[in-house]
Amino acid sequence: MRALITNDDGIDSPGLATLARAALDSGLDVVIAAPSTQASGTSASVAAVGDTGRVVSERRSLPGLDVEAYAVAAHPGLISLIACRGGFGGKPDVLLSGINLGANVGRAVLHSGTVGAALTAHLNDITSMAVSLDVGLDGPEPLWDKAGEAVRVVLPVLQEMPAASVLSLNVPNRAEVRGLRWAELARFGTVQSRVDEVGENEVELVAVYSEDSPAPGTDAALLADGYATLTALRSVDRDTSAERPLPAWSA
Repeated sequence: MRALITNDDGIDSPGLATLARAALDSGLDVVIAAPSTQASGTSASVAAVGDTGRVVSERRSLPGLDVEAYAVAAHPGLISLIACRGGFGGKPDVLLSGINLGANVGRAVLHSGTVGAALTAHLNDITSMAVSLDVGLDGPEPLWDKAGEAVRVVLPVLQEMPAASVLSLNVPNRAEVRGLRWAELARFGTVQSRVDEVGENEVELVAVYSEDSPAPGTDAALLADGYATLTALRSVDRDTSAERPLPAWSA
């Protein structure tokens, strides 16, 4: 199977290299295409860097990895879209995104470039997985290899799932992980944005920990308890439960 590896932390992220090695160890044929610069929080944006309509990429050689690698002037959502349409050497069988520096939990995954790349692949009928390591705001040393271990365990599960499935895997940043659990999405996430007014016509977004305790069984709660969590995601879809009778109207 051919795997396209991307992320939102940029081509030089150690998490990207860890994910690529885990994919290689699992027998996948790996190609890397990742943003040339930091692109966190870009969701599934398909905006390219620049205004020419052309997406610029540069072949890169990554230490310790004998694979094709491209540094791309684009957000991960656009990189995913290009790959799914045959770019970077051909359409992949699976897209892997990460390993992100920081958890992606709760409904706040909507804003994540890591998850956005995976959901874009899902919309284009490609099986995908987003992987994140729960390194908090205080910045402890990331245990990348622990996340790599989790990827090796989960990849066979992903490969057995129906076509175009998408998973979000979060791994606690601790030496001893208690296990792997399916998890509901928390209402939001462990980290939220606070808006501070700093002057006339100007506000500042500050990242802070949520003051609310996550509900039991959610990804945020299980992750805090030392479990790696898996959540199967769906992207844009119709919600018939919200539909009501419509008034008669014609024009």
